[in-house]
Amino acid sequence: MKFLDQAKVYIKSGSGGNGCVSFRREKFIEFGGPNGGDGGRGGDVWVEAAENLNTLIDYRFQQHIAAKSGGHGMGKEMAGANGSDAIVKVPVGTQIYEEDNETLIADLDRVGARILLLKGGNGGFGNAHFKSATNQAPRHANPGQPSEEKTIWLRLKLIADVGLIGLPNAGKSTFLARVSAAKPKIADYPFTTLNPQLGMVRVTGVDFVVADLPGLIEGAHEGAGLGTRFLGHAERTSVILHLIDGTQSEIVRAYRTIRAELQSYGHGLGEKPEIVVLNKADAIPKDALARKRASLEKAAGEKIYVMSAVSGEGVDEVLRALARKVAAARAKERGKTEPQRSWAP
Repeated sequence: MKFLDQAKVYIKSGSGGNGCVSFRREKFIEFGGPNGGDGGRGGDVWVEAAENLNTLIDYRFQQHIAAKSGGHGMGKEMAGANGSDAIVKVPVGTQIYEEDNETLIADLDRVGARILLLKGGNGGFGNAHFKSATNQAPRHANPGQPSEEKTIWLRLKLIADVGLIGLPNAGKSTFLARVSAAKPKIADYPFTTLNPQLGMVRVTGVDFVVADLPGLIEGAHEGAGLGTRFLGHAERTSVILHLIDGTQSEIVRAYRTIRAELQSYGHGLGEKPEIVVLNKADAIPKDALARKRASLEKAAGEKIYVMSAVSGEGVDEVLRALARKVAAARAKERGKTEPQRSWAP
């Protein structure tokens, strides 16, 4: 299935049915009176986060979604049927924007979350609604209320615990393939990964999801390369796993390039907990590897992990470090969401 993380959709609610003007006419009943029924209510438009979806590809082919209109009222005080609602099912993590693609309407970040976007029109009253002692034969009814319509943008941001970032060919897809059951495309040319890939990892009793994001280049925050299109998927992650190709000559420059892009993009990416890994250790002589690790630790100001995603050297240590970071982030999040209980004897 093709991955699509943005879609433009036109939505329309149902209009209300018209009320009916009718009078009871039966043999031997001289004064039948008004019996026109009310119109039915138009359907609403809802957006709901569904569990088994992971792309917005459905809305590339279905760009117009409309709820059903209410039925018209009829004689014998028969009300029109209510119009059925239209439910737009989207993956968990989808954000809904106005037509300007900037004004956020809602963020559906959990399974079952739903929001009412457009309300259907109310049905009109039939003439039976207006009968009274002073108006015993009303000859008018209300029309149904009109429908509402608008254009929205759906933007998917994957929900993952760990975001894999780095320059092209840093070994991100190889790492994901080794530690999970995911099968990303792996090749020896840049931008092999064109869409985010997800993999489930279990380490020391901690389960977490790793997202392999397409490689970044200098100027990505301004749209260069694959640009900001996929940087947004890293916003929801708890930890950033920054892979650096140890076989290149300017590893410090590569590290600073990615850090600058994260800071320039904003949205809290630059402040997220980060684990920096010097990858492809199996292809570097030991003395050169020690020098590169020391220079990178000096530039980053933190511990640098060394591994080889191909041979598996150092992978377990990196996974244990990720598990600790993810567990700490989840504990912190639980502390924010749990209400503070006041003291009681």
